Amino acid sequence: MKHIRAGLGLVALTALAACSSGGLGASDDVYAPGIAPRGQAVDGLVVAQRLMDAGEYELALEAYSRAALEHGFTVDVLSGLGTANLGLGRLGQSEKLLRRAIDTDEARPEVWNNLGVVLMERGKLPEAVQIFKTAYALDNGESDAIRDNLRLALAKSENPDYDEDLEQEYKLVQRGTGNYVIRRIP
Repeated sequence: MKHIRAGLGLVALTALAACSSGGLGASDDVYAPGIAPRGQAVDGLVVAQRLMDAGEYELALEAYSRAALEHGFTVDVLSGLGTANLGLGRLGQSEKLLRRAIDTDEARPEVWNNLGVVLMERGKLPEAVQIFKTAYALDNGESDAIRDNLRLALAKSENPDYDEDLEQEYKLVQRGTGNYVIRRIP
């Protein structure tokens, strides 16, 4: 019982100290802290990628747009904008941006893969197969996601009587940083 009273007394003293004018980091400012004048901003591409990883595609679009002001329309910015639009289901915009990204010399296999996913979703299967083949070749066959997408595209192209109900058993899944794969729903 003695320990309980001592504990309650300590809590009461701490609460009273917090209420006084000089206790527990007192400040007259009731608002959130402002911008640190000597602080460094985080790169917009890093912020955008973190938002993509969190599934916040609208916010990622805004962050990639701000990054475009700083970096220009690099392959990273274009592919990020395209992938964010893909996540939002804006396939037409996504296709345009990803096509611009693969037109650059720095386009990575993941960008080609994402364009292939968009083309499959839009029903442009023959072109999707070619895009997946290019992505697979650029990746030297190392990515399971690209290989799985290529297999699915080839299976769909070899079977012209592909069952629409079977098609509904697949979904788009994000793997890693901005890399999408089509997976069968269990």
